[in-house]
Amino acid sequence: MSGGTDRAGGAPAPVPILMYHAVSPDPAPATLGLSVTPEAFAAQMEVVAGRGFTPVTTAALAAAWRTGAEPPGRPVLVTFDDGYEGVHRYALPVLAKHSFPSTVFVTSGWLPGRHAAGGALDTMLSWEQVRELASAGTEIGGHSHTHPQLDQLDARRLRFEALRCRELIGEETGTAPVSFAHPYGYSSRRVRTAVREAGFAQALAVGNALARRRQGPYALERVTVRRSTTVEEFTRLVEGRAIGRNFAADRALTKAYALTRRARGAARGHWI
Repeated sequence: MSGGTDRAGGAPAPVPILMYHAVSPDPAPATLGLSVTPEAFAAQMEVVAGRGFTPVTTAALAAAWRTGAEPPGRPVLVTFDDGYEGVHRYALPVLAKHSFPSTVFVTSGWLPGRHAAGGALDTMLSWEQVRELASAGTEIGGHSHTHPQLDQLDARRLRFEALRCRELIGEETGTAPVSFAHPYGYSSRRVRTAVREAGFAQALAVGNALARRRQGPYALERVTVRRSTTVEEFTRLVEGRAIGRNFAADRALTKAYALTRRARGAARGHWI
């Protein structure tokens, strides 16, 4: 299902982008549903390896699609949002075992230290751990500074969230990030423009669908991996099978909430 090209029109084949959050045996209640156990994560990466997928970073896939280069056979992206400490403690050893790259999208203000803005939902990575992840080949991306719904912000605050996040990651790691993930998956034309103007070259949403080049570089879709995701369900997700059925309820809620957010934004004078 992924790798190569679609039969129609020679477009690049769709790619599964896996969206993780916390990896922990005992996550905080606020992150429980979107967490996975270390054992589940290890089993899922065995599926990726056993099915012949080739994990790549967000930047690598976007660069290939931007230039027309051919991605590696059966590409898949392993991505983590927010920056929870368990990514370093539990996920990194598994990824290292398979020599899998990944992308970690950091909410810069949630990490402890002099830049902390509060609001973290669970134990977060330290900046030293972020640097260790980067040294191990993990792409570090941006996920805003305080994790707001970006499409509800005025222009000044929106610009701050994207720029501050990119600046801090650059200061702490020595490399400014080029990839971004929209908090909650929410974006709009105005948000995507702000992310691009902040210096990011590509961004990920959610969507619970396979990523396709036609989605554009600032709204590539991902599929959610949850604590309730079984190995069988995960295999179907990574192979691109039955995704629409698995996430039918999520999509209905997303569409309904998108209308609500658009109305709120219009009432506040924010162009969507």
